Amino acid sequence: MKVLLDILHPAHVHFFRNAISELESGGHEVLVTARDKDLTLRLLDLYRITYNCISSEAGTKTSLAKELISRNLKLAGIVRREKPDVMTSIGGISTAQVGFITRTRNYIFYDTENATISNLISYPFTTEVVTPDCYGGWVPERKHVRYPGYHELAYLHPDRFKADPAILLNHGVNPDEPYSVVRFVSWKALHDVKAKGFSLEDKARLTGVLEKHGKVYITSESPLPEEFDRFRLPIPPHQVHHLLAFARLFIGESATMASESCILGTPFIYLDKVGRGYTDEQDNRYGLGFNFRPWEAPDAISKAEEVLSGNLKNSPRFHEAVVRMLDEKIDVTKFIVGKLLGEDSTRG
Repeated sequence: MKVLLDILHPAHVHFFRNAISELESGGHEVLVTARDKDLTLRLLDLYRITYNCISSEAGTKTSLAKELISRNLKLAGIVRREKPDVMTSIGGISTAQVGFITRTRNYIFYDTENATISNLISYPFTTEVVTPDCYGGWVPERKHVRYPGYHELAYLHPDRFKADPAILLNHGVNPDEPYSVVRFVSWKALHDVKAKGFSLEDKARLTGVLEKHGKVYITSESPLPEEFDRFRLPIPPHQVHHLLAFARLFIGESATMASESCILGTPFIYLDKVGRGYTDEQDNRYGLGFNFRPWEAPDAISKAEEVLSGNLKNSPRFHEAVVRMLDEKIDVTKFIVGKLLGEDSTRG
């Protein structure tokens, strides 16, 4: 079978990389198209995944529209030439629209409810929309497939990832010493229109609170003032999961990293204007994290103080909740491969 995957974001590399390996090991041909955004191409190179870059991240709504038209045309040319049996992506407008036009079976894997514009122009055109079962957004009912898991379990499931303290030690981080990890995003995604997170004043206050309980490591999509230089991430970005696994707390504006953290056994504090179905479930059902809105930033900082003072990560209750969550979820890579090969027909 010939499978085409369209990768638009660094997180998508992680989501699909094990599936790519398993498909190729099974004798299937995998074609990868990519978008030059942040670390996407670097990660593809690091994991030795061959790809065809067909567009670069646009900065404005007008240029985003131009980029979409251009990449649709390029993708359509590739599909007509290569004739894949199936196409897939995370939230991909292009695979849905091009798949519809070329009559190619295609699947969208997605977990972001508030991406209303992209969902409206992709969901009606795809063969199926595949989401975690905690997804709360609109999907055409006849196209909806649910599974018990999170995107991050495609690469952080215990059968696929083991945190390595030696990697941290090689970069000057002692995994036995307390530290927190912070993530600030750029708020430039299409679903981030009018969204905001921690203010500069909040960021200064947050780091002050966290420093009282250990070291602080910050990863940020946007440049920060020089006063934050001492908090720079000490390890290569593709190894950040090892850092998250040994942290006492993750706090930030990235839903993906919040979910990654609790899967790795680290409590999270997530700040966003609407949240996500999966971070809500990880908070309300399992008690593995805490969700706040931007206007609640002072409360989020106070919660960070509480979590670190009480050493929540090492409490029996927290450990038991992590074990229960992992027991109730699946190895998502196995599900991805089965879906692409037509071996799964579960509908929600």
